[in-house]
Amino acid sequence: MLPVPVTARDMMVRNLITLSPDMDVIDAIDVLLRHRISGAPVVDRDGHLLGVFSEKSSISFIVEAAYEQMPSSTLMAFVDTDPPKIGEDTDLLTIAQTFLDSACRRLPIVDQHGHLLGQVSRRDVMRAVRGQLRRVETAHVGAGLYLSALHDSDERRV
Repeated sequence: MLPVPVTARDMMVRNLITLSPDMDVIDAIDVLLRHRISGAPVVDRDGHLLGVFSEKSSISFIVEAAYEQMPSSTLMAFVDTDPPKIGEDTDLLTIAQTFLDSACRRLPIVDQHGHLLGQVSRRDVMRAVRGQLRRVETAHVGAGLYLSALHDSDERRV
């Protein structure tokens, strides 16, 4: 008995703190600090993902401020406007591989029109894998654990 395949839909966080593209960088940094988060999606009034503002973005602002003395305080100047994105049906192993292939800490989940639906973090992936392994342990006590069991054989990437 294999566990049910996990997708982004199953583990994504939907109630996100988001930023507006017309915010000041200092205000955006305040949001990250106040909510103890390492980054947040930037969305327009219609909910389209414009990018991600992160701790790394904040550091870029600080460095530019040190060198330029009068850096731009426009948030969009420091937003990663091309972050890796995934869809709701993206499977767990593809999500994990995406995290390995990029330096991001979170993956925005968007629909076919670019509307932000939620996000998955590295920690969400760890939580999902641990939950799946618990199910496998319970179902196959003493049978040995294989991470490949997280997907049916016809769903695994080659």
